[in-house]
Amino acid sequence: MARKKKGDHISGWINLDKPYGMTSTQAIGKVRRILNAQKIGHAGTLDPLATGVLPIAVGEATKTISFAQDDIKTYHFTIQWGEQRDTDDMEGKVIATSNHRPTAESITTLLGQYTGEIQQIPPNFSAIKINGERAYDIARDGEIPELKPRTVYIEELELLEARADDADFTMTCGKGTYVRSLARDIGNDLGTKGFVSALRREKVGNFTAKNAISLDILGDMDYLSARSEYLLPLQIVLDDIPALDLKEEETARIRNGQALSFVSRPDFERLTKVGLGSKESTIALATHDDAPVALIEQTRADVKPVRVFNM
Repeated sequence: MARKKKGDHISGWINLDKPYGMTSTQAIGKVRRILNAQKIGHAGTLDPLATGVLPIAVGEATKTISFAQDDIKTYHFTIQWGEQRDTDDMEGKVIATSNHRPTAESITTLLGQYTGEIQQIPPNFSAIKINGERAYDIARDGEIPELKPRTVYIEELELLEARADDADFTMTCGKGTYVRSLARDIGNDLGTKGFVSALRREKVGNFTAKNAISLDILGDMDYLSARSEYLLPLQIVLDDIPALDLKEEETARIRNGQALSFVSRPDFERLTKVGLGSKESTIALATHDDAPVALIEQTRADVKPVRVFNM
């Protein structure tokens, strides 16, 4: 007999304001205990020295994590000039120095090169796997990981304030962009060295720092109150995909893993009204009475379940 999992079967999202000095894994462990949740995960690691928005998926919402990971993100960060560190942040050892300090004008002139699609080499101390081994494990052994450039997308990069020894920036970017790599590369391109001395994630899709909840406040509440006040609906990360409302009998079939065909004109019009019905495969949300039923894949008049929500 399978052992019963600890915790309650609840589903939704917590918009957590991760505190300084805590790993993302530690943060979700605390949220799991506070909510007495059975299953939990997060949509994008924040380094221990970073603060801000950490979207935490609870229960069936873990099936939608990839949608949050793909969302546009906004960061505020500080680059300190004159030093390069092996981790590209405050935690690392100094491996190079420079006496040169960039001007605000030189910084602003450079930033245009860092918008749109750019090539970026991840930090040596990153979780990327190389032949099955994490880059940070290779780096901790004193070796330099062979990391290849990756294409990342930066929508906007702006200088907020420049001081003698550091500067504040805001950046809106896509998935996989490393702020630490950006600090390293900008420093090099400005003829100096640089590392991230402060980092805060302000936004991930619909999750904003303004509306995020701290662990302290969440931890002071009983689990029922915490759920009632701060557990957001599963579909908060699915608002940019089509949603198809199903009839009761259609819902039952989808829940049982069966496909549907919308071949009659009235049924096919139900697809086209919500932006479905094309010959290209499209992922959509199936609902019934406004409640999420499943992630579905639609091709022309055919609809099949991809991930069913057990709620």
